[in-house]
Amino acid sequence: MTMAFANDIHNAVSGVTLAHRFAGLRAQMADRVARYRLYRETLNELSLLSDRELSDLGMGRCDIRNIARQAADRA
Repeated sequence: MTMAFANDIHNAVSGVTLAHRFAGLRAQMADRVARYRLYRETLNELSLLSDRELSDLGMGRCDIRNIARQAADRA
């Protein structure tokens, strides 16, 4: 039994259609795009702050990328 045949049988039995798989892929891509936009927005906003303002928030300029990544991961 070839792997492609086994996958076709599994998909037919489990009721997963190509349309369902495509919808899942589309949802994953939409989620990734939304997370990336949040990352970029956070990165841009924090980058506009002065070193003094960042310090008041308890962060340094070197922390901006990590903080933006964490914000996107929590979304």
